[in-house]
Amino acid sequence: MALLLFGVFFLLIFLNVPIAVALGLSSIVTLGFSAAFGIPLPLEMFPNLMYSGVGKFALLAIPYFIMAGLVMEYAGISKRLITFASAFVGHTKGGLIIVVVVVSCFFAAISGSGPATVAALGAILIPAMVSAGYNRGLSTALMSSSGAIGIIIPPSILYVVYASISDVSVAKIFAGGFLPGALLGAAFIIAAMICSRKDKITRQPKASARERWLAFKDAFWGLLTPVVILGGIYGGVFTPTESAGIAIIYALIVGIFIYKEINLKNVGKLFVDAAVMSAQVMFIVACATVFAWLLTTSHMATDAAQALLTISGNNKIILLIIINIIFLVAGCLLDANSACYILVPVLLPVCMKMGVDPVHFGVFMTVNLAIGLVTPPVGINLYVGASILKVPIMEVCKKVIPFVIAGIIALAFVTYVPQITMFTANLLTK
Repeated sequence: MALLLFGVFFLLIFLNVPIAVALGLSSIVTLGFSAAFGIPLPLEMFPNLMYSGVGKFALLAIPYFIMAGLVMEYAGISKRLITFASAFVGHTKGGLIIVVVVVSCFFAAISGSGPATVAALGAILIPAMVSAGYNRGLSTALMSSSGAIGIIIPPSILYVVYASISDVSVAKIFAGGFLPGALLGAAFIIAAMICSRKDKITRQPKASARERWLAFKDAFWGLLTPVVILGGIYGGVFTPTESAGIAIIYALIVGIFIYKEINLKNVGKLFVDAAVMSAQVMFIVACATVFAWLLTTSHMATDAAQALLTISGNNKIILLIIINIIFLVAGCLLDANSACYILVPVLLPVCMKMGVDPVHFGVFMTVNLAIGLVTPPVGINLYVGASILKVPIMEVCKKVIPFVIAGIIALAFVTYVPQITMFTANLLTK
């Protein structure tokens, strides 16, 4: 049954069918032929399983965080964060590189999405880097790679999805993502500075103390957003799901009454964009739930887990290498949410048998899939970044290689030094 499930799925992917549809259709076909495998399953299970997949309280956070991120984008937060970061480090050597990564980290804590971060910031930062003398392919590759941090630094939509599958605390996995996200950002800064050393860069003039104060004052309400969201969670004021709703209210107040960039003309489009993005994500979650349930029912998850233990010889280091390779390859072919639903039921039980904490597993899995956001053929961040300046995708693919290497080095530290994840996870959720 598992062979039929995967066979139909990859056939549909090869035919360029959208991943969510491929997940759903392959599940329907497998349900239809399940009696032939001695496990008769009625097709009526499909809608019931879809509903059970999305009918979870924790998953309510996904459309809320998507909405909050879009409100902040419409409110002009992105340009204010860029101005703030540029005022403090823009004049230094490689200053714009630091600005790209630092602002991506801040915006990630608002949007929770990699492609959304690239789209919101890239339209400003990529042309700015090119104007300063940086290679356009390198600029696009850096922005695309930095945007991937959006699914590592909390609040992250992928963390919410993973928590709903693994039953770990959303607050705890949020806490575990801070240092790995910062480590990946540092790796990207180093890679970009090495790659741009031959470019003739024009430095920005150093901002005065007054200019820095004005930039800080203007960006203050945007900088406060992750403090409101995460501070409320760890302060015990509200749950992660409730925090997403609070984030929308806060973002609307900032956008309408403080920055005054959200009005009746664009609020309708804002809600439509949020609804479309939320529907896309939730449809993937619903179909992937059925797919993952069929994997479990066919006993493939158990068989694959046993095979992994046999291949690794019960050696934890070798096992983690194999699992990282699986996630890296999956990230090249699947979107992060689909990969999570397909692979977590198979790989998490194996890791837990070897003593890997599920929070640690969730974070290094997310780092893997973040790297997948900038690796072809899926690499959605690359396509979003390349579309901004109409840079040929192959040019961006060549320039992104150093960032993929830097990401894998950071991944190795996150995987084999669990304290990087567990220190903040345990500290903030005691």
